[in-house]
Amino acid sequence: MNASAGVLMYRRGEEGIEVLLVHPGGPFWRRKDDGAWSVPKGLIEPGEDPDVAARREFEEEIGTPAAGDLLRLGTVRQSGGKVVEAFALEGDADATGISGGGTVEVEWPRGSGRILSFPEVDRAAWLTLPQARVKMLASQRPFLDRLEAHLRA
Repeated sequence: MNASAGVLMYRRGEEGIEVLLVHPGGPFWRRKDDGAWSVPKGLIEPGEDPDVAARREFEEEIGTPAAGDLLRLGTVRQSGGKVVEAFALEGDADATGISGGGTVEVEWPRGSGRILSFPEVDRAAWLTLPQARVKMLASQRPFLDRLEAHLRA
């Protein structure tokens, strides 16, 4: 099963709730902004618990441990079929000092036979919920609704 897990960190800012999202690296995503951002996430290893994978991937991409109690936000299925499970965590990680996670190798330009390495994540940012709804992958937007519903309850 092609499944990923991640942590949607949130904080209470001057303009309301803000969430920490990441922008994918590489040439395909370079000029894409709206609808391209994501929860910091990565593949769940065989036999690994999703919450453990979520914490590991958050630390790999952001460079800060995801310490504290996680709130399960459930799963979504992305357009390519990948299932993503997310957990919310209140915190305040530094978006400017991200580690970027690992690297991905892609053929670029496509069809050239040239394989180049790029960081998995090229930047991170704190966004208000309305901003995040514009920037985030459409398939992951339900996580924002679920977080908001939890915080209202």
